Amino acid sequence: MKPTLLVLAAGMGSRYGGLKQIDPVGPSGEIIIDYSIFDALRANFGKVVFIIRRDIEAVFKETIGTRFEGKIPVEYAYQDKNDLPDGFTAPDDRAKPWGTGHAILAARDVVKEPFAVINADDFYGRSGYKLLGDYLSNMKEATPANYCMVGYILRNTLSEHGTVARGVCTCDNGSFLKKVIEMTKIEKTGNSARNIESENAVELTGDEIVSLNLWGFTPSIFGHLQRLFKDFLEENINDPKKEFFIPSVVDTLIGEGAAKVKVLKSEDSWFGITYREDKNMVVENINALVKKDAYPAKLFNN
Repeated sequence: MKPTLLVLAAGMGSRYGGLKQIDPVGPSGEIIIDYSIFDALRANFGKVVFIIRRDIEAVFKETIGTRFEGKIPVEYAYQDKNDLPDGFTAPDDRAKPWGTGHAILAARDVVKEPFAVINADDFYGRSGYKLLGDYLSNMKEATPANYCMVGYILRNTLSEHGTVARGVCTCDNGSFLKKVIEMTKIEKTGNSARNIESENAVELTGDEIVSLNLWGFTPSIFGHLQRLFKDFLEENINDPKKEFFIPSVVDTLIGEGAAKVKVLKSEDSWFGITYREDKNMVVENINALVKKDAYPAKLFNN
């Protein structure tokens, strides 16, 4: 069975000020998600599921969904802040849905096969999709659950223009994930980095393996998400900014002994437009990859 690619895209409209303002970064007008789908096709993924919001459905399908017609089957699932377990109601001051764990949970009725999770506006590089496609194609349901993630070298994921959030990973000798620590304000310092979210900065070498929400799961994750989302809501439902992050879910499952997560290491560089100033760097890097024949100058013929 071919794996599915689950694309977290519910936040795109708010980040870009409207989907019609998504900037091209490729030489033939490609946007970042074009490269993700192209790489997924090369890695033998069989379907794409976009997680979006109902209020951006029409413009998303027109601007993005139609780009892949005839190339790969596309389905949609919808993240809604009011999609909550029985007994819970979203507070009036809650503006956004509940984070990446909640976004993945939105696909519970659509995805029935092993699947990868990506952010819609991150460029992960070809090797990450190849690693995931190969691993997921052989992934079976098991107890404890058998999951995976693609880890990147921290210095290959930093911005020159401000801080970034990363899940900093610790692995055992067999390359299984032991722990993920979410660090939300990592800044580049020469060839190294540091996390400055608190008064006492945490110095980092730059060699750390980090999570960029490039995960591989089986459908068993949905049951775990439902259980842990209830626990999250019990403690945090009245905090309008608190989010249910997938790295925290994975960390909890590892701690419980409910899941094992194989870390598949990519040497590729990540690019994303975290800041508007990042765009030129992304364009330059993609053009360099095109010149190396890593990608064609025109990804798709139409």
